[in-house]
Amino acid sequence: MSVRAVLAALLIWCSAPALAQQDGAALYATHCAQCHDGDAQARVPGRVALQAMSFDHVLGALTSGSMAAMAKDRSDAERRAIASFVTGKIAADGVAADADGRCAQQVSGFPQALDGPRWNGWGVDAGNSRFQPADMAGLTAAQVPHLRLKWAYAFPGSSVSFAPPTIVGGLLFIGGPDRTVHALDARSGCTLWTLALDAAVRAAVSFAPLPGSDQFAIFFGDLRANAYAVNALTGALIWKTKVEEHAAARITGAPTLHAGVLYVPVSSIEEAAGSQASYECCTFRGSVVALDAATGKTIWQAYTIPEVPHPTGKNARGTQLFGPSGAAIWSAPTIDAKRNAVYVATSNSYSNPPAATADAILAFELATGKLLWKQQATPKDAFVVACFTADKTNCPEEHGPDHDFGQSPILATLRDGRRVLAIAQKSGVVHALDPDDGGKILWQTRIGKGGSLGGSEWGSAADGERIYVANSDVRFKRDGTRQLDSTQGGGLFGLDLASGKVVMEVPPVACGDRPQCSPALSAAVSLIPGVVFSGGVSGFLRAYATDGKLLWEFDTAQDFKAVNSVPAHGGAIDGPGPVIAGGMLYTNSGYGQWSGVAGNVLLAFEAGTE
Repeated sequence: MSVRAVLAALLIWCSAPALAQQDGAALYATHCAQCHDGDAQARVPGRVALQAMSFDHVLGALTSGSMAAMAKDRSDAERRAIASFVTGKIAADGVAADADGRCAQQVSGFPQALDGPRWNGWGVDAGNSRFQPADMAGLTAAQVPHLRLKWAYAFPGSSVSFAPPTIVGGLLFIGGPDRTVHALDARSGCTLWTLALDAAVRAAVSFAPLPGSDQFAIFFGDLRANAYAVNALTGALIWKTKVEEHAAARITGAPTLHAGVLYVPVSSIEEAAGSQASYECCTFRGSVVALDAATGKTIWQAYTIPEVPHPTGKNARGTQLFGPSGAAIWSAPTIDAKRNAVYVATSNSYSNPPAATADAILAFELATGKLLWKQQATPKDAFVVACFTADKTNCPEEHGPDHDFGQSPILATLRDGRRVLAIAQKSGVVHALDPDDGGKILWQTRIGKGGSLGGSEWGSAADGERIYVANSDVRFKRDGTRQLDSTQGGGLFGLDLASGKVVMEVPPVACGDRPQCSPALSAAVSLIPGVVFSGGVSGFLRAYATDGKLLWEFDTAQDFKAVNSVPAHGGAIDGPGPVIAGGMLYTNSGYGQWSGVAGNVLLAFEAGTE
């Protein structure tokens, strides 16, 4: 996008209040001045009195208060223009919403500057650090204990909330389990637009100018392996590309943008589908697909398993089996501009023979997709869900422990200039690799027992000194009920990035008599200077000082009044972690997939005062 186009967009945003006041002046002269500037001032407030009022007060009077009858023929936009003119102010608390949660004012630009506070994509930066600097966070450790709920937004007809929000220019973009992408005002939660899709969106959204145009776009993927570019201000579809034709393919990790190219990770549900004895298991291979961000055209596709799956024999019921397979990519790719590399973390193999690139960190060349190096963490981990069921027909012989990677590698620079590629695994082990020496292992530290839902699941966070890792280790009662074991799992750890030594540890927080509860911390961790945020399967979101002291907690497993008037309930926190930008904190709540409390809300918090 040209500098001229960017400046033009910012000019539109900056001049919006002035334009509203100009329109309001004409409306006021026609419809209001006769009373407020005339002889009726003894009974109604005059101009001086109106100027002393807040924008919201005047707008409320025009919409549903004492002036509603006189303003009944005015549109929402006209009421807002009049309120802006007579007060000389704009809404102090974001864009107002109507009864259905739609923004009452038509937004023609971004409410805030594009280079202002933002959290863009999954990991907030190209290295997927999940560390938000102070100037972008707008929230300090001293303010965290005063966080208060500002608004709640509910996803219609859903019982799980699993896509994190992206915040840019005062707007919030989030994919929903309701097969819709939503654009909200970040301050108030009112809805600007929604776009219906082919499938649900589990991944984070990335925002950028659309190359070669004057549009700003958001980029994301859905659970049918479609990648999208959508106009950020209008919700209009720009392009849509199917990145993988395999029937089980999906996009669960956020596509990552770099230098006009969208790097899309591809995962699948064949690990579950392969549990059926009649299913010819397994033929899916994970991949990274590089798309031209302007057009959606494929530049290259690099498979995590170079070898095409071939027949390997038949199962006990005579169904043909295939391999190698698997090595899906569940998480967002990490960009290393210095090495011209994109790093991804892979899942386990689905069938025999086990792949040497499964349960591994892989480095691909940015321009071509050529494999630069690989570092496997758990060899011979061939596994499908059938290994846990009564009918183990398709479970690979000598199957593995299901210790794949569910999170993105974090590229961090230490204070002495050395670089580390750090990642935690479902095995319960945290790994540090040398990105400047072919992925050489620097250290490995165990923080959990590990398991299919164990170890570290969705994401860690790191600054230049430490990596903070949440431990899941979800366990179920041994009575066949699939009820969560409220005594097992949990724990939050801070590890020195240079040595791997544990330097901070928060023990698991017990559930007590809370139903459908586990102390497990499966959701991604987020970090601001001096504070670590971690949500739990219990439904509690907690903030800890980096010395382990509890600063704040909030129980999200409750009913809420949603700004969009949809029945709202929070529950277990799993999957995405908190997003912090511009003095506000956002978190998803509600995840019933693994016996936790289901829910459907996005919650927004702001620091208040005592």
